[in-house]
Amino acid sequence: MATQLSRTFSSQGNQRKFTISVWIKRTSLSQQSIFGSGGGNNYATRMYFDGSSNIQWWNYFNGSYAGRKYSSRSLRDTNGYYHCVFRCDTANSTASERMRMYVNGEEVTDLETSDNPSQNQTMEVGHTGAHYIGGYGTGAEGDCIMSHFHYCDGYSYAPTEFGETDSTTGEWKIKTSPSVSYGTTGFFILKNGNSVTDQSGLGNNWTVANGTLTKTEDNPSNVFATLSPHILPRNSGESISNGSLSFGTSSAIWNTESSAFGIANGKYYFEVKLKDNGSDRRFRWGLQKEDVIITTGENKVLCGTGNPCIGYRTGGESATQGGYLINFTDTALSDGDINENNAIYGFAIDLDNQRMYGHYNGTWLHSGNPSAGTGGIDVSSFYTVGEPLFPSFTVHNSTIELNFGNGYFGTTAVATNSGNGYQDADGNGIFNYTVPTNYRALCTKGLNQ
Repeated sequence: MATQLSRTFSSQGNQRKFTISVWIKRTSLSQQSIFGSGGGNNYATRMYFDGSSNIQWWNYFNGSYAGRKYSSRSLRDTNGYYHCVFRCDTANSTASERMRMYVNGEEVTDLETSDNPSQNQTMEVGHTGAHYIGGYGTGAEGDCIMSHFHYCDGYSYAPTEFGETDSTTGEWKIKTSPSVSYGTTGFFILKNGNSVTDQSGLGNNWTVANGTLTKTEDNPSNVFATLSPHILPRNSGESISNGSLSFGTSSAIWNTESSAFGIANGKYYFEVKLKDNGSDRRFRWGLQKEDVIITTGENKVLCGTGNPCIGYRTGGESATQGGYLINFTDTALSDGDINENNAIYGFAIDLDNQRMYGHYNGTWLHSGNPSAGTGGIDVSSFYTVGEPLFPSFTVHNSTIELNFGNGYFGTTAVATNSGNGYQDADGNGIFNYTVPTNYRALCTKGLNQ
């Protein structure tokens, strides 16, 4: 989320040798601060994604740069996590080993700028002063999710201490309990959620300085669906926020967004909350094919011209009923008016049997029962079993807040089931309403069942 954490170090750390390791899911492509200290002073250190999605690390000492590493490779994936490691050892006699960056276990060598610090150069990390995560002294910067943030004061660790290659998939994966030391000012926060309490045993806790820090179920071990902020062109006035789980417009204009999280078989469930942004609020929710979501442009509408889909729609605020959508056919529902501010809508899709179900505040529409496999809408005319489909949404004078199992609507945790929410068939995700039997959250563990 767009949140800034801060901590003022009360004691001096090792300013020549340290390691920072963090897992980051980029939910926007704007400039994003990872870690820094010094602000606008003549002594500062900063690690961040720049506006071109390149990762940068620089050290500023007495008014000039004293160490810079700028990658030339754009990191634009917003569907998964990057493992970023910043490894410093300015006492090292080998200049190229004094300041090193790693992404997903591999050293970053495609550098457009590479200025090694001089031997024993002091870095502006570990001093007795303010340090920041997710911002750089002036507030939160960038919308992202961070997890398992380690700062090892006085130790230069390879990324293999914090991650490893999966022997089956070949992908880089997290070590959730690495065996590392933290020195004097080190810390381990955001371990399994949004706790800023230090897990290293040193008591070096952090505080939330700006924004709202939420506890998403999305994590490096189980990645959940979010909207993809670079699939579709946007109208001015539309905004995506809250970890790419909220978007909307206050204009009387249609805007459509999709997730890059495709599903091709199985049974899945997600929820949407509708928020009023002006007169004539309305929205649509459902699934599209890949060749549609990559060409959808401004003012496009699910199941409108050139946008075949399956899904549901509300009517306008004065309407008496909503409808369901297949390709370009809109069929009115007989369930009454389903357009209500702060209402929660559900969507269940049985891809194997080609049936969809929708609910309004927990009541399934058209007498459907996805748990029993009865009722629902036959959508076999839209797709072939095994063809990937993508969650997609259209808004008009409204904002929607999505819950793919992440556990939140906007920045508010789901509140039903005594505040605990409901999980899917495998114990994944947190939902506001009971998940239909054998339906799953849109997450990597759900896809791999």
